Amino acid sequence: MLYRKYGKTNEMVSVLGFGCMRLPVIDGNARNIDDDKAIAMLRYGIDNGINYVDTAYPYHGDGMGGPGESEPFVARALKDGYRDKVNIATKLPSWLIRTREDMDRYLNEQLERLETDHIDFYLVHALNAGTWKTVKELGIFEFLDSAVKDGRIRYPGFSFHDELPVFKEIVDAYDWTFCQVQYNYLDEYFQAGIEGLEYAAAKGIGIAVMEPLRGGKLVRDIPDSVQAAFDKADIKRTPAEWALRWVWNNPDVAVTLSGMSTLEQVEENLKIANEAHSGSLSKQELDIVEEARTAFRQTRVSCTGCAYCMPCPAGVNIPGNFTYINEYYFLDNEKQKNALKETYAARISEKGRASQCVECGTCEEHCPQNLPIIEELKHVAEVFA
Repeated sequence: MLYRKYGKTNEMVSVLGFGCMRLPVIDGNARNIDDDKAIAMLRYGIDNGINYVDTAYPYHGDGMGGPGESEPFVARALKDGYRDKVNIATKLPSWLIRTREDMDRYLNEQLERLETDHIDFYLVHALNAGTWKTVKELGIFEFLDSAVKDGRIRYPGFSFHDELPVFKEIVDAYDWTFCQVQYNYLDEYFQAGIEGLEYAAAKGIGIAVMEPLRGGKLVRDIPDSVQAAFDKADIKRTPAEWALRWVWNNPDVAVTLSGMSTLEQVEENLKIANEAHSGSLSKQELDIVEEARTAFRQTRVSCTGCAYCMPCPAGVNIPGNFTYINEYYFLDNEKQKNALKETYAARISEKGRASQCVECGTCEEHCPQNLPIIEELKHVAEVFA
């Protein structure tokens, strides 16, 4: 495992962090984590050098932002001495904060859920213009200072989902030690983007990257045109290796979080991480990634499949609908497109189809990508009518 300095914290963190958002589950129930498989995966990662475990209050929950099962799972997985081998990162649910007292209440609850007396890296979760205004007015700085002083957290940080000007405002407002941003070869200029990443790094703020594989979109069932670009390389790599190596090529990135769902994914990512030196990709290899990026940008909807929009009050399978519309735009001829329409009709239940959207807007309130979900669902309904 390779390690990098985490900004002004001077901590050395593994370049690969274990994201506990997409753990294996039983019977498709996000709250029913398969402990046998998931604990084996996480401990295997730790045994092979991972020292950064990322979770959050709502992970493996019902999609409504309340308490999920990820934090209690981490507590179970880190028994038998594993807690002492890692840094835990978790997050204050900013959307649930109504008073200054709420901040302490949620932190104390998380310490209990994680069965630990301190959290190493504590983030204010999913900051955007709205949540930033709320927590700032309610005293987030005093809260973080006091939590560091009394030892409940070691390092304060934030995760981010909004535009660059908001990101810079947040960076400049407090003595943050680290931050977490979305960054991959499709999202180099999305949200904080490369400019925000460099802006924070220049101030000594450690950089954690989320969605390096875009929720698996850069790995699973990639278009032939993307694979053709990768096939031009002298060194053959999997799509996951291309995506991860591209992120790790940036020396400002300290830790890259991967939400791994199988032991095979853990093994593959560990192998890649062992060679993840910054600046190691050649110009030819970077050009190949650029070609793959151009091919990928035919995608209609930039959905990562995080399912923050779920459950839909009307029962619409929002991520599922976006998967089909994106696949539709990758197809080359009408015969293939008509076949996909038949598959859509067979696999997406009538209640789950885009045509059932009632335009309540609940999904858009929760989408960290700020996607125009209602308009995109209308388009899906038109295409697959």
